[in-house]
Amino acid sequence: MSRGGRDKEQDGPERRCIATGEVGDPDMMIRFVVGPEGQAVPDITGKLPGRGMWVTADSDALRTAMNKKAFSRSAKTQVSVPDDLFEMTETLLAKRLVDLISLARKAGQAVTGYEKVKGLLETDRARVLIQASDGSERGKSRLRSPPGKDVFIGSLTAQELGLAFGRESVIHGALTAGGLSKQVIAEAKRLKGVRGKSGGTSTRKEKTTHERY
Repeated sequence: MSRGGRDKEQDGPERRCIATGEVGDPDMMIRFVVGPEGQAVPDITGKLPGRGMWVTADSDALRTAMNKKAFSRSAKTQVSVPDDLFEMTETLLAKRLVDLISLARKAGQAVTGYEKVKGLLETDRARVLIQASDGSERGKSRLRSPPGKDVFIGSLTAQELGLAFGRESVIHGALTAGGLSKQVIAEAKRLKGVRGKSGGTSTRKEKTTHERY
């Protein structure tokens, strides 16, 4: 076992999904451990002690793991699956993303408000456009994502974005190219895989220039 209680299998470059059997990047997967009462526990930050059980960050994969006794097979012991494990995992992923955007805001790497976001986009200082999944499609279509890959996040609601920016609700936000942007993008991908909501619209047609998370 390595430092912090995490097992050595955590240190390798790839993990096998216990639901699909496919090998993938752990950044695009969710780690689970067996809790003290023998239940499956989502380990969103990858810091809980115990042998990890990895599931691809995808709603179908997670439901398969829950319904097909994949956790018990992986742990080689009986593992109970809480009825609300899916919702619990989704909530923790959303909280993780909100917390990272909040850190970016405090570091001066994230802004909100239509005019501020528009200004960053027009001056090519925005790395990622963020828009609420439940915001007005007409209003969101007035802003275009910056060129490139992984440039749009739309999996959080207006209320969740509000928590990130210290407001009641937020529709538009943007990240600059700071040190936290990679973490935010990675977490947005995981949340989108589980939540399945992209939100936002784009006038760009090329998928490679407007990846949505």
